[in-house]
Amino acid sequence: AQLVESGGGLVQAGGSLRLSCVASGFTFDDYAVGWFRQAPGKERERVSCISDGGTEYADSVKGRFTTSINYAKTTVYLHIDNLRPEDTAVYHCRAYSDSYYCVNDWDYRGQGTQVTVSS
Repeated sequence: AQLVESGGGLVQAGGSLRLSCVASGFTFDDYAVGWFRQAPGKERERVSCISDGGTEYADSVKGRFTTSINYAKTTVYLHIDNLRPEDTAVYHCRAYSDSYYCVNDWDYRGQGTQVTVSS
């Protein structure tokens, strides 16, 4: 079982992207799924979490980032609007069987997808 992210790329500031996190070998039923990002020289940041309890976002991305899950619970999306240069980072997803809030021990994580925003 694994997670595979896609959808990253080079985008101009103000543009949009939709990242996908696909579960292979299992479904997200009974999992919370978080999106994280890490830029060079910066700490990893949890930007969103989706679970049966709902969705939550980091303050730094509220209003621009939206996470959702498909009906089959095989893919979690991260839609990013109004991209800024400071959004440049590697984004990856993690699945948690024991947390509604995407914290502590994760069960699966993907390798990540690069998002680069040019000014």
